[in-house]
Amino acid sequence: MSTVAPATATTSWGADPYAEALRSGRGPLFLRRSDGWLLPLEVERWCAGPDAADRSALRRCEGAVLDIGCGPGRLVAALAARGRRALGIDVSPAAVARTAATGGTALRRSVFDPLPDEGRWGTALLLDGNIGIGGDPRALLARSAELVGRSGLLLVETTPADLDERVQVRVEGGCSGGSRTPGEPFPWARVGTPALLRHAAATGWTAVEQWSVAGPPDQSPGGAERCFVALRRRRTAPVPARRVAAVRHSSHTAESANSAAVSSSQRGRNTPAGRPVTAS
Repeated sequence: MSTVAPATATTSWGADPYAEALRSGRGPLFLRRSDGWLLPLEVERWCAGPDAADRSALRRCEGAVLDIGCGPGRLVAALAARGRRALGIDVSPAAVARTAATGGTALRRSVFDPLPDEGRWGTALLLDGNIGIGGDPRALLARSAELVGRSGLLLVETTPADLDERVQVRVEGGCSGGSRTPGEPFPWARVGTPALLRHAAATGWTAVEQWSVAGPPDQSPGGAERCFVALRRRRTAPVPARRVAAVRHSSHTAESANSAAVSSSQRGRNTPAGRPVTAS
């Protein structure tokens, strides 16, 4: 059903900057675009407990929950603590280990691998910008439609800016005592709400709700807004299988970066909405 990533692409994540950041629970950590821009990632927030924006999404979950690109597992652990069945998937061994340590359940899998209970999940999550996994939002949305049940729910976090871009990025750390060697380049996507709605309509999803939550004031002037969309699977949803198959191979490496696209929740402090910070 899926293409297995080359061994070098998978095993290299065991000692990469992302894995080191998850083990320590802190950054700095970036995605470096091919044009040199640095996209800051919020490791500390991912490794903390759910914040108000996270909780706004968790309250909307229905049935059993699949967290796609779960990272350190804060959402999976929070759902489990509420007595809800939840599973995280991530191709990073460090992410899976940290999820288990926090009380969650996770598997080391790509979203494009065979997964437990396909077609029966009540809700799937693509938060922290994980709509960027694989660099093809439509393929990811089509795959997500295969995972949830009829009329299943998909909760997606988008960038606050009106973006629809495909980029090549590398994971890069900035700690003096850690690894600064960037990982291999992989495709990623950054998607705002208008673009997500277009992609969703083309892949069998109906938007049922949109909302946003302001972040803590110290993250940026006025707070770093996080934006969300709830999508409901249409019962006659078309699944473009060829598009899904085309992105499977590249998705393994992309998901390893916490499967973290750069959304408003991943901006550095005092970074304008929708804008990365320049490399020094």
